[in-house]
Amino acid sequence: MRSKEFPHAPLERIAKKASEKRISKTAVKALKSYVLDNAEDKGKEIVQLARHAGRRTVMKEDVILAIKKQP
Repeated sequence: MRSKEFPHAPLERIAKKASEKRISKTAVKALKSYVLDNAEDKGKEIVQLARHAGRRTVMKEDVILAIKKQP
């Protein structure tokens, strides 16, 4: 489903800012999996919102609405 690999470096930086200096490779891989899975799900929801509004183009408002709907 994913055509390109998401780089580890940005996730390592995010994890280091949120915690200690050392982050294991397996922890970064787990974070990467979580981020990509959630991004795919949220992307599908955003597209559904645009289609519901009768548009084929995703707008900023669709993204904002999908983010606000988070539990």
